[in-house]
Amino acid sequence: MNAKPIVRALLVAGLSAGLAAGCTNSSFFPNSRANTLGAQVPTHPVPTAAALPDFSGLVARYGPAVVNVSVTESVDTQQNVPQFQDIDPNDPFWRFFRDLPWQKGRPNALLRGLGSGFIVSPDGVILTNAHVVDNAKEVTVKLTDRREFKAKVVGKDDQSDVAVLKIDATNLPTVHLGDSSRVKVGEWVVAIGAPFGFENSVTAGIVSAKARSLPGGGYVPFLQTDVAVNPGNSGGPLFDLDGDVVGINSQIYSRSGGFQGLSFAIPIDLATKVEGQLLASGHVTRGRLGVTVQEVSQGLANSFGLKSPEGALVSTVDPDGPAAKAGIRPGDVIVKMDGEAVGQSTDLPVRVAELKPGTHATLELWRDGAAKDVTVTIGQFENQTLASAEQGGAERGRLGVVVRPLTPDERQQAGVEGGVIVSEASGAAAEAGIESGDIILGMNNAPVKSAAQLRDLVAKSGKRIALLVQRGDARIFVPVDLG
Repeated sequence: MNAKPIVRALLVAGLSAGLAAGCTNSSFFPNSRANTLGAQVPTHPVPTAAALPDFSGLVARYGPAVVNVSVTESVDTQQNVPQFQDIDPNDPFWRFFRDLPWQKGRPNALLRGLGSGFIVSPDGVILTNAHVVDNAKEVTVKLTDRREFKAKVVGKDDQSDVAVLKIDATNLPTVHLGDSSRVKVGEWVVAIGAPFGFENSVTAGIVSAKARSLPGGGYVPFLQTDVAVNPGNSGGPLFDLDGDVVGINSQIYSRSGGFQGLSFAIPIDLATKVEGQLLASGHVTRGRLGVTVQEVSQGLANSFGLKSPEGALVSTVDPDGPAAKAGIRPGDVIVKMDGEAVGQSTDLPVRVAELKPGTHATLELWRDGAAKDVTVTIGQFENQTLASAEQGGAERGRLGVVVRPLTPDERQQAGVEGGVIVSEASGAAAEAGIESGDIILGMNNAPVKSAAQLRDLVAKSGKRIALLVQRGDARIFVPVDLG
């Protein structure tokens, strides 16, 4: 067995530690300096195991409110999932083999999935992840006392990955919801869930960071932790040491599919707002600005004349969206919203989403080296651009590019009216990440319509510029140091 070498290694390590400890005892070396050195007791307190937190009380009190969520969904395995003739799709081990590329499938097999959740109301309201109950044909909730209930999916919100379930029961144990805005980086947190089906497993760690932006989670400011979270933990609670739920475990970053030290939780403040709307109407309404924004780096801040790299730089504007109607344009840096500073680009989508459609918001922009206020009427998000945060022939001359006009077909395919396409990139442009095939649409706040215009703009510029570049369907400002 694989365990045997590990056991032997531990025994050897224990023996070595024992010998090392014995070597510091003066009885073994009565005439050596060990006696003298051993007498020099350190004056600082040495941390002991007693100084570490004890999670047993928290688990005993709130563990019963954590549930297992098992889901059965119908899948067309003949088209989507290869099968085995010898393994029944209802077998728990079937899911480990379902992606192997042989054997013909059976149509309409039942696929079983497993996640976690937690009870927030004694009458059976449960929070979990939306992806846990995606395409669910049947949802079963199992309590720690082994009772099982069929659950109804009251509603789910894919954008925040939050779902609300309801079971027909009363006097159930519940968790206590905390305030995720008060969570501090470095504090201890505890997860309870069912990783790989191991029910009510407890893991602990610390908060590694706050307000993390992840692909596909545009306006969810995730809590990052180093708590061991694995498949099956999804939807389970993240507790602080007071026993308050501060997050819903949602995602992991992994190259292997298992835990690698990076796990992410949805802040409970956001989850409860979604819960309230799902309970009230079964869906979530969000505000929409209609822009794509990116982080302001030091180079971009220098290019736009900002004192510090703060705010959200607008890289694209939906021509039919609320922002366009308010006069916002690419190159604007949104530095404040309703008088509150926008510290980084990920702050903006969260705050826009919380606004009700039809309300008015005042945005302070940085444009052409000066501040400007605009009022925008917030629209309604309908799976369109909310305010998402993206993360990023003329002579070569100072810029180091060879460009040419776009053909009509290229212009139509790219969906642009102006711009020039890069044939070759070197020097300052290549160092900044500009590549062949990129379309340069603007420089700082000026649109680029020809190679000659780009050359003139570069000639008149200072040492730092910001190019608006389109690559594929994405647009982003790229800071370039011309030296």
